Order: sequence, then structure tokens, then C-alpha cells
Amino acid sequence: MFDPAPAPRSNLPQQLLVAAFWTALAVSLTMALLPHPPHTPIDRFGDKFEHMLAFAVLSGLGSAAYPQLKLRVLALALSAVGALIEVLQAIPGLHRDSDIRDWIADTAAIAVVLVAVKLWQWLVASRASSSSRAGDDRT
Repeated sequence: MFDPAPAPRSNLPQQLLVAAFWTALAVSLTMALLPHPPHTPIDRFGDKFEHMLAFAVLSGLGSAAYPQLKLRVLALALSAVGALIEVLQAIPGLHRDSDIRDWIADTAAIAVVLVAVKLWQWLVASRASSSSRAGDDRT
């Protein structure tokens, strides 16, 4: 009798996280570089809030989409994207304002989110470790 091997498991949730990360990055870059970006409901909170929100979301999505990536590498890459945005916003034809404080806000948001991710990873690992030791004690 023919017994086919099981179909490879789809990693759809991971693929969705990767797609969400790259979509968020594309939207963030587009909004940052449009000469006249559309108004959004969060405009009332100010430019720094928009920067911090964008990079907080990118940090969270990036750490979830690429769990094998070291968090400091993700932090450096996202911070470099923030710096690149500020360099590109200095192009006169874009009619945008380049401000190093925006990059500092980006980097601060990245750091806060990734420190929270690292603490979460540590907590999960320590719980797993303590529960496996408790299981060893029962044998």
C-alpha cells in the first residue's frame, strides 16, 4: 500500500509576519519620503510620536518575523533605516525637514521595544527551564 509522506507543514503565520514587516517598512518609507504625505489621525500627536510609533511597530514586527535574528542586529538595521530617512529628507526636492532628533526618537523607540522583547524572551526561557527541572524532579 502506498503511504505518502505527510505534506510539509505550512508556516503561514510566520509568512504573514514577514509580509507584515515588509509592508510596514514600505508604508513607513513612503510616508516619510512623500513630499506632501496625507494627513492621518495621529498627526495631532506630533512628528516625534509618528516616528516612534512607526519604529516601535517595525521593531515588534521585525523581532516576530525574524526570531532567529539577533536583536542588536535588528536594532542597528532599523536605526540605520531611520538615519537614512533623515538623510533622504534633506533632499530639497522632497520638501521635507531632516531632523536628527527624529532619528533619536526612532532609535529610542527601537531600544524600548527590543528591550521589552528581550525581557519577554528571558522570562519565557526561564519558565521553560524551571518547568523542565520540575519535571526532572518527578522522575
